[in-house]
Formats: sequence, C-alpha cells, structure tokens
Amino acid sequence: MWAVARRPKWIALLLLAILLAGVFAALGKWQLERSIENGKPLPASTETRKTLDAVTTPEKGVGDGLAGQKVTVTGRFVAGDTTVLTGRSGGGTYQTVGHMVDDGTGASLPVVIGWSDQRADAVAGGDRLADGATVTVRGRYYPAESPDQDAFTKGEYSAVAPARFVNTWKAFDDRMYGGYVVADGATASAADLHTVADRAPTREVQFDWLNLFYAVEWVVFAGFAVFLWYRFVKDAWEREQEEEREARLAAAVDEAMAQPGRR
Repeated sequence: MWAVARRPKWIALLLLAILLAGVFAALGKWQLERSIENGKPLPASTETRKTLDAVTTPEKGVGDGLAGQKVTVTGRFVAGDTTVLTGRSGGGTYQTVGHMVDDGTGASLPVVIGWSDQRADAVAGGDRLADGATVTVRGRYYPAESPDQDAFTKGEYSAVAPARFVNTWKAFDDRMYGGYVVADGATASAADLHTVADRAPTREVQFDWLNLFYAVEWVVFAGFAVFLWYRFVKDAWEREQEEEREARLAAAVDEAMAQPGRR
C-alpha cells in the first residue's frame, strides 16, 4: 500500500490533508484558549474605593460588575427615618438601616450602619448619627433588595428594600439610588454599634464548555482529514490489487483455453 502512497498524486493529497489538519488544529487551539479565557474571573475592580457618584447615579440599577464596590459617600442621616431589620446575615439580631441623603446629588440612600442584639440599642445607634451633622460613610455598595425577600415575622422585616422604605421615610424627594451601602467599622463605631461582617464579592470561575466542545470538534476534524487521505490511498491500493487479481485470472483462463484439446 505504501508504494501507492509514495506516488506524486497521493503525496500532494497528503500535503493538502496535513495543511487542513493544521488549520483545524489551530482553530481548536483558539477555541480552547477562548474556553479558558471566558472562564477567568473578572478583575476585582470593586476593591478600588471610589466615590458613589463616580460609579453610579440615582435611579440607576446595580449591575453584576458594581455589586460589592467599595465606595465613599458624604451626606447626612435623616432623623426619625431609622429602620431596624432582623434575620439578616452579617451579625447580630438587629441591623440598623439609616436614611442618608447624599450631599452631592440630594438623592436618598439606605445605609446599613451596624448591628446589635438589642432592638432599642439598634434604634438608638441610628438616631445617634441622625443629628444633622454631615458624615462620610465608607462601605460596599450592593443592589437594592425586593420587599418580596422580606422574612416578615411579628412586624419585623429583613430586606433592605427601598420600595418599602419610601412609604415610611419622612423626608424623601422621590430620588433614590438603585442600591444600598453596608458601612464599615468606622461608621458602626460612631453609632456605638457592632460592624456588619462584610467581604469582597466572590468571582466564580465558570468554564466555557461550549468552546471546549468546539475545540474537541476541530481536533476531530484534523484527525479526520488525515484519515480520509489514508482511506483514499487504501481504496486505490485495494482497487489495484483487485484489478491485478482479475487480470491474472483472465490470463490463466486464456492460457487454459489456448492449450490443445481444450476447445
């Protein structure tokens, strides 16, 4: 069979098959790189602290890339608008949420100030900051929660839900940020509360299986190109072998017929 494969025709076809296999292999490598690249977590840009008005505007939603962003916001807390939530993660039986008005935009912003195991202390902590003074809060910015997330039990709520706060806040001018801030330890200490446990948002790595499938597919195509060349050569060799057998058989028949007494 290899005598057939060494013929110029089949050598040229082999070179073409190798060229196609190389192209398919390169496409497979590209798809594999895409699969790995798409699986990498996004850069943790949330860990660079920025002012709130530098990353968002009132009424704007909080996308995945902004959730957990470290921010700084300056304003004042509104007296009488302290809300106490319970059943939340991050520490404590009760968490204090204050109504802050941003000095720069005048928009309202819920701020989770800190926590206490005593409801009265949680309320007093919020009132302690709502003395009319301008304060600067540092923390992380998160998407507003829905009232549907509330774990309502005996008049207690659990969600930082601005859609519900607007019905209870006394000073509200219809402009609200699309998220809320969980304050750091400095704000909690100023309110004589414990700090709500907080951490950087996780960046899950999700492997791109579709691109991986395409990569494997291109490798199969590359192997198939070489396999086709092999099959073509083998078929040509088998065809020649069959023709040689038929020729020998015909020659043997003619020889037998040519012998005397065979007519």
